[in-house]
Parts: sequence; C-alpha cells; structure tokens
Amino acid sequence: MQTWNDVIRLANHGAPTPPRRVEKTAAEWRAQLTAEQYHVTREHGTERAFTGEYCEAHEAGLYACVCCGTPLYDSRTKFESGTGWPSFTQPVEESAIRYHKDTSYGMVRVEVLCNVCDAHQGHVFPDGPAPSGLRLCINSASIKLVTAPEPALPSAM
Repeated sequence: MQTWNDVIRLANHGAPTPPRRVEKTAAEWRAQLTAEQYHVTREHGTERAFTGEYCEAHEAGLYACVCCGTPLYDSRTKFESGTGWPSFTQPVEESAIRYHKDTSYGMVRVEVLCNVCDAHQGHVFPDGPAPSGLRLCINSASIKLVTAPEPALPSAM
C-alpha cells in the first residue's frame, strides 16, 4: 500500500517504468477526446467541483485513463471525500500513475498523471482515510468506468 512518503519519493525520483507508452500529437488527442477531456488531460485543467460524472458514482469496476485505457483505480478504493471530485486511496498498481511536483498557482501540490500517456488526472493529498492516508482527487473527465474489479485487491504495494 502506498503512503504519503511513497508519493513524495516517487514524485522526487520518478515512477516505475510503465508496461507500455502511448504518445500522440495534440491533433490526435483532440480528435479522440471531448473538449473538456482534452482540457483536463492534456492541458492540466480541472473540472468544476461536484459536476463530474463519477463524483457521486458507486458502481463497481475499474476506472481507466480516458486517453489510453490503462486501468488506474479500483472502485473499492473510492470514497466520499466531500471535495466535489472522485477520490481514491490507492492506484491499482504503483506503475499505473506518476506523481509530479506541481508549483502552479502559488501552491505546492503533487500532480497525478497516467504513467502510460501522461494524461493529467488530478492531485494527491495526505488527508485521506486510514490506512494509506491518501486522497487521490481525480477529475471525472480524465477517467472512465470500464469493467468489474478482480475478486481481491492487489497486495503488491
């Protein structure tokens, strides 16, 4: 299980190598994504709080990157944070996402990106529930619910 210390270590030293890479031109991404998806994932935007499709969703499944289809989050790690964005306590595996120190807007935050295609997902904070203490605050526009989860959560972290 990842903790805040793991997030900081990965943000400072890099994520594990992803199983594959997906790279496209801006024109190719624009042709594939809606205007909002493009703004959030490729321009590091943020959707308005409490407006995203998955903010209040409770369906079982895996949430994948809207850009490349890589599974990123399991619905069993989703929780109601009250922040207005879907929140998760863990990625499905350490190599699924990449953390990046974000100093935009006069703040210091840790950005969450898809490790396969570099799509902006949101940010991670150290104020989530036990035992990880993580809150991965994710834009609905950056993910899609794709399939039912496996019977057991991965224990590799």
